[in-house]
Amino acid sequence: MTRKSKIVVLISGNGSNLQSLLEGCHSKIINGEIVAVVSNNPDAFGLKRAKTFGVNTLVIDENNYKIEKKDFHEKVFEAVKQFKPDLVILAGYMKILTKSFISSFQDKIINIHPSLLPKYPGLNTHRRALTAEDEISGATVHFVTEKLDSGPIIIQGEVPIFPNDTEQSLRARVLEIEHKIFVATTSLICSGKIKRADDKVFLNENLLGKQGIKYDDSIERMLKE
Repeated sequence: MTRKSKIVVLISGNGSNLQSLLEGCHSKIINGEIVAVVSNNPDAFGLKRAKTFGVNTLVIDENNYKIEKKDFHEKVFEAVKQFKPDLVILAGYMKILTKSFISSFQDKIINIHPSLLPKYPGLNTHRRALTAEDEISGATVHFVTEKLDSGPIIIQGEVPIFPNDTEQSLRARVLEIEHKIFVATTSLICSGKIKRADDKVFLNENLLGKQGIKYDDSIERMLKE
């Protein structure tokens, strides 16, 4: 087996996606090690999740940098850089990365978004899907670029929207698929099966379409190969 990829995860809150990644590494579904979890929020519950697995945690409290935001972003960059990560994962990190951060970790940053991009970038995705009377929602894992929620798509997972859904019920259903596609994407990247080049994404050297891979049972089988 190839060496484990070094992973740094950035969070801001509860960290349920982080939990799925921690469990994925622990069970060896992911050939990687989360070497650090960095948060801008000292009260993020995800920090406790990380400590339970013995993972390094660092807090760069944005409230200490209200005037000099540049210093905050620089501190986050330095915190991540020291671990020399192969992969940087945004798991509910509610801050926009700087251009210099993104360029420093080119092709190494992934994010999860609770909609089927390019639909509904930004906030309030579940409300927007319900207002539009969509029948399907889901989540997207994509590489991060300077344009918000617009990087090359890797995997998308779909869930149905039911007539009696609320924002809360839809959010819970989408979160379940988020956990699955985040682990799957991270596993495929760490195994070298997913690669990015020139704003294109390849699976086993085959070019993916703009919507990436649709998550289904074949992805689960691929993870076990």
